[in-house]
Amino acid sequence: MPLILHSLRNAVTALRAVQAKSEDIPFMAAQDEITREVIRSGVIQHFEFTYELCWKFMRRRLEADIGRSSVDGLNRRDLFRIAAENRLIEDVENWFGYHQARNETSHTYDLAVAARVYATSLNFARDAALLLAELEARNA
Repeated sequence: MPLILHSLRNAVTALRAVQAKSEDIPFMAAQDEITREVIRSGVIQHFEFTYELCWKFMRRRLEADIGRSSVDGLNRRDLFRIAAENRLIEDVENWFGYHQARNETSHTYDLAVAARVYATSLNFARDAALLLAELEARNA
């Protein structure tokens, strides 16, 4: 059963775009500190939204592939393990880290936490894009 992936595709594209802007050193250097912080916060918000879509699409794909009864009631860590076993994702440990970072985003008023989540989100975009590619391949 094909999944309608346009929301995930748009989220991954937007995350990558805002990350690229945040890593544009000349652009960021030309901004005041408040603007730089707003851009980094935007990366974190895009990470949050894209992460939420990723695990929900993982669940949907697994329900279609191995059955709803095999997926119902799983916590996120077990969902990621099964997703890795079914080759939806490459590195389950990375996804455990993304889950932890997502849980920390409610504490982004703490600059150290925000910096960690921001750094994690930079790696996440690659894995989210790989998941999207795998989901698209399975839709074909």
